[in-house]
Amino acid sequence: MTATVDRQVEVPPSDRRQFPRGPVSWANVVFFSAFHLIALSAFWCFSWQALGIAVVLHWLTGSLGICLGYHRLLSHRSLQVPQWLEYLLVTCGAVAMQGGPIFWVGAHRQHHAHAEDIELDPHSSDRGFWWSHMGWLIFPVRRFFDRETYFKFAPDIARDPYYRWLDTWFLLWQIPIAVALYFAGGWPFVVYGTFVRAVALWHCTWFVNSATHFWGYRNFEVEDNARNLWWVGVLAYGEGWHNNHHAHPRNAKAGLHWWEYDPTFWVIWVLQKVGLAKKVHIINPLKAELPG
Repeated sequence: MTATVDRQVEVPPSDRRQFPRGPVSWANVVFFSAFHLIALSAFWCFSWQALGIAVVLHWLTGSLGICLGYHRLLSHRSLQVPQWLEYLLVTCGAVAMQGGPIFWVGAHRQHHAHAEDIELDPHSSDRGFWWSHMGWLIFPVRRFFDRETYFKFAPDIARDPYYRWLDTWFLLWQIPIAVALYFAGGWPFVVYGTFVRAVALWHCTWFVNSATHFWGYRNFEVEDNARNLWWVGVLAYGEGWHNNHHAHPRNAKAGLHWWEYDPTFWVIWVLQKVGLAKKVHIINPLKAELPG
């Protein structure tokens, strides 16, 4: 394992102007700003029950939905599960409000195919921390959000009618969930279960795109800037061991050392033990003790 290395890229203004970027997406600015502002109202309507709802939904949509469903299952096909379970996990991912499954998988596969390329990687860290964190959503480059482009990178996902429906209407899930939260606990449940949960999960995912390409240590020498960053590993349910992942993208287990916390893999391990997960792709590049 190589020594811990911190990396911070400062792009000269003259070079930054040459980077491809689209006009400001005011729809995205308003959407993300509104969610952040409403999430701040959580300070005035706190309750332990509402916080508990946010934590549970964060895990369901983050670990099960994004990390397991969108990422390890769809993007890399690190395992196979029954179709009904795949649909359930991917639906949890759609509820996270990070885009539909075809868009998410298509963007992620472009990132792996062209990591750090300032023109071909949707959220290249070589364009700076802000760009890789959320700037690529505020100044969207048209081709990365063009259905034809991301369908091309996720043809296996695009063939499924349900996933095509989710890709267009994923935001609709927020309506019945918000209504159910309101009747269960009033406005505090809505604020925490929808807005706090969404904002927290957005930044957890965005830190994988940004922070883990700037700071941390490397178990493997890879051509891109991916690093393992412990606090992102904790916040993002094991996705912060990004150097491990870029070195072995199809590995169902992101954390390879005993200290590399990977609760998403614990779920995979349980699913495998009860017979719901098959063809789980596990390699042992560091000769770590990998269950399963």
